[in-house]
Amino acid sequence: RVITDDDEYLLAKLITAEAQGEPFEGQVAVGAVALNRIKSPYFPDTLKEVIYQKNQFACLPKLPSIEPTAPAIRAAKEALSGNDPSLGALYYYNPLLASTEGLRFFATADIQMTVKIGNHIFFK
Repeated sequence: RVITDDDEYLLAKLITAEAQGEPFEGQVAVGAVALNRIKSPYFPDTLKEVIYQKNQFACLPKLPSIEPTAPAIRAAKEALSGNDPSLGALYYYNPLLASTEGLRFFATADIQMTVKIGNHIFFK
């Protein structure tokens, strides 16, 4: 699958929206989750479809107006080069910011934690 410059930019926007203020490693991990989803049979096959999938990323409404930060652009490049600090995760959340529905999902889903980086907890 070919990743375009537009995909890299969109991934950097997602990282900015979802993980700005998190450690760099956590920003790379957020990018890796989106990329891991492309490889999973449970999610869409393109980065754009993964990011815009309904009810997956809380930042979606503000994504069009986000300008990616320099660290997020670097994190997107890292994730696209194969770096995966999430350890294969397909999900993550910040317990301090999660919605009630999100908290319920992470409490009841048949998934296991892979790592905690900054305020995000990653699962697969």
